[in-house]
Amino acid sequence: MMNFSAYRDWQPTPLIKASLWLTAAALLAVAVQPSIWPWALTAIIVDHLVLTFAGLWPRCDWTGSNWTSLPPASVAHGEIAITIDDGPDPDITPAVLDILEQRGAKATFFCIAAKAQRYPDLCRDIVKRGHAVENHSMHHQYHLPFLLLNGWMAELNAAQEALTEVTGSRPRFFRPPVGLRNPLLDPVLKRLGLQLASWTRRGFDTIDGNPQVVLAKLLKDLKAGDILLLHDSNVARTSSGQPVILEVLPPLLDAITAENLQPVTLSESLDRCQNP
Repeated sequence: MMNFSAYRDWQPTPLIKASLWLTAAALLAVAVQPSIWPWALTAIIVDHLVLTFAGLWPRCDWTGSNWTSLPPASVAHGEIAITIDDGPDPDITPAVLDILEQRGAKATFFCIAAKAQRYPDLCRDIVKRGHAVENHSMHHQYHLPFLLLNGWMAELNAAQEALTEVTGSRPRFFRPPVGLRNPLLDPVLKRLGLQLASWTRRGFDTIDGNPQVVLAKLLKDLKAGDILLLHDSNVARTSSGQPVILEVLPPLLDAITAENLQPVTLSESLDRCQNP
């Protein structure tokens, strides 16, 4: 049974408020005039289609706060964020960390908590090298957009506890698998103190094995405040069998440096936003 009182500090967005009012109005109208039920049902269906679209569009903020770029304070300081999903992976993540270290760049790793438990030393090494580990769910399952409040809470809280135990640092950001979610996620994020983060651009490096194509997508209109998405697991590979991220990351970092941009973690950007 869902305990809605536990989420009373959550403030719904204008879209969610409008949806609640529309549903209540439609039910009241049918109670007063039963013959209009087809119109009321149509309105409710359209409303739910809009909510569904908002959840299936990863960069949408209609149902809650969503970072698609860094805050203005980071933009003013020429900062950019490289985010890396789906790890840690013992075959790829160490090489990614070496490339980042060679160029003095910071990144944010959205880790699957079950993998972090499997490779705790690797996850700790991410933090030790100055990067951030954030919440990418406990198991990275694709049914998450169908969860109710208790389901979201169980999945995210389990990941929070696991990642905190492994790294000693509690995640401050959440990115759902593939960016998919539903309107019930936002109150859970509020209760857990998590900020939803998507991206400005992604290279589609899980499906495209051409490093030049992936790099071009990431570099298109590159500017301060961008949040870029790559993967260190479940990756596409080049014709020579190399994980795409290992081919893309060096020239990406070179291009970022050439533009006088500074890669920072999302957590560092949040700190700058809160303490300008």
